[in-house]
Amino acid sequence: MRKPDRIREQVAVEAARLMYEDGVREYRDAKRKAAKRFGPEKALSLGAHLPSNTEIHDELARLIAAREETALPERLLTLRLTALGYLELFEPFSPYLVGSVLSGAVTGQSDIDIHLFADSVEEVEELLQQHGLPFETETVSVRKGGRINDYIHVYLEDQGVPVECSVYPVEERHNRTVSSITGKPMERANLKQLKRLISATLEEEGINGAQT
Repeated sequence: MRKPDRIREQVAVEAARLMYEDGVREYRDAKRKAAKRFGPEKALSLGAHLPSNTEIHDELARLIAAREETALPERLLTLRLTALGYLELFEPFSPYLVGSVLSGAVTGQSDIDIHLFADSVEEVEELLQQHGLPFETETVSVRKGGRINDYIHVYLEDQGVPVECSVYPVEERHNRTVSSITGKPMERANLKQLKRLISATLEEEGINGAQT
């Protein structure tokens, strides 16, 4: 039987805390910051003491459930309804909701992650300009299929909630991005699927409300 790695477990717990309390968004950044509190980062890496993204995600989910049992349902519903509005706005670009708002592991600092598919980022920018929505853009390098490709990310804000839209070429619509958590194709929901998810949530809350 494999001996528990206490340092690995502690790093995962600390990384989850950093994501929850300090708003660190990337698992990579949280892992590195957490590791530095337990010793030289290089030594920890060589000793296999760094947890996987899955381990950190599981710790984060436990932390959220423990601290926000009552606040989580309302927050998640609010974020999903906000996301729904953007999927409707971006319907010409075959949008998908991904990330924590879809998985349900959200905090008070979570952002909304959306994948768009367009012939050019200018089309997305023009749509936002037509609706008078301020935004910023950034080029992000992503490894896909053993190659490093540059993609444009469009950043918006909705009542204090960051909205990050990753713009991919139309021909990549059926090539699902690999999740940094599971290593498998990323879970995603289109407009119709998100509507069904929200409807199911509202129906469940109605049943629970009637029972309490």
